[in-house]
Order: sequence, then C-alpha cells, then structure tokens
Amino acid sequence: MVSSVYASSHPIVLQKVAALRDARTRPPEFRALVRGLAMLLGQEATADLPVRETSVTTPLGPARSFALADAVGIVPVLRAGLGMAEGLLELLPESEVWHIGLFRDEATLRPTEYYNKFPKKPRISVALVVDPMLATGGSAVRTCEILMAAGVPRLKLISLIAAPEGIARMAEAMPDVPIHVGAVDERLTEIGFIYPGLGDAGDRQFATSSEP
Repeated sequence: MVSSVYASSHPIVLQKVAALRDARTRPPEFRALVRGLAMLLGQEATADLPVRETSVTTPLGPARSFALADAVGIVPVLRAGLGMAEGLLELLPESEVWHIGLFRDEATLRPTEYYNKFPKKPRISVALVVDPMLATGGSAVRTCEILMAAGVPRLKLISLIAAPEGIARMAEAMPDVPIHVGAVDERLTEIGFIYPGLGDAGDRQFATSSEP
C-alpha cells in the first residue's frame, strides 16, 4: 500500500503557490500566502471528516444541522509549520494545537527532536500535521511516529510543496497517512532542498535568511 497523495488543482492554490515561489516575495506577503494556502489545503484535507447531525434554531425556527464528529488537532512542525497552523486555526478555531520541534542535521539529513508539547492522554481523534516542505520526508515520518506513539488514531499531512523522495519515504513508513500538497516538485538537490521549490520556508516567513 502507498500513501494517497492529493496535489491540489484549485486555481487559487496554484496562483498562491506561484507567488510563494517568487524570490521577490517579501516576508509579510510570504506569511500571508502561507496562512491562505493552509486554509485552502486544510479545507481539502478535511473534506472526508465525519459529521454528526444536530439542530440549531434560526430566527424563523429549528434547522437540521451538522457538526464535526472528530476532535481535531493541529500539529505544526517547528518552526516553519507555525504559519500554516495559524491558517488552519482560522478554519478550525476549536482545534487543539500540539507543537513538535525537530531540526534536520545538515550532514546526515536526519531529524532530531528537541521539543514537544501535548497532553499525555490525547483527546483528539485526528491530527493535521503541517510542515510547509515535504523534502526528504524524515521530519514528517518522525512526527507521525511521535503522534502514533501518543495514541492518535488518524493522521493527515498537509504541506505546501513536496518532493518525490519525501512522498516515497512517507509511503514506505506511513502508508496510511494521506498527503495533501499544493504542488509536487521535480526532485531534491544534493543538499536536500526541494527543486525548484521556494527556498527555506522558515527563513522566508521569519526574515532570518542570511541573504540580503
């Protein structure tokens, strides 16, 4: 079995991804694009969540209504996932937000966990893992391992850009985790960056690039 990969074909997603890639896009606009894309991709990723029937009272009378049956958690991979979490919180304001901190060893390209913050007994039934770049797949796989060990029964990964190598890694290690992305790119570079990609998503969001 392989992971299900859903690359968005929504025209607004495509337009926003193009603006995100543009080297001229400055951090304030970049952050706004990340938030907007997270909302759009989050809407697509949650389209299959179950609902329960309820009722509300309108000014004219009762109306048959629906509410999410799942308790949703948003899990940004620090730090680049923070901007995406903001967008998803606008879509799902009652969600819990769990934080997992991983950094990639630039020599081995392997993820190292340095922080996590979530309840010992999870109350959520589905977790939306958000990381802008699915590159080698190491951070995404490790995050999913942590969440599965914590007892979260259902996971979904939302990324802005993915490389075939990262998708293959997820398919091998986490075949039951669907992947929702804005675009699937050509390949990884020799230093593990997505090509053509958009550069470093964290640096571009938070204006910490060493380049002028």
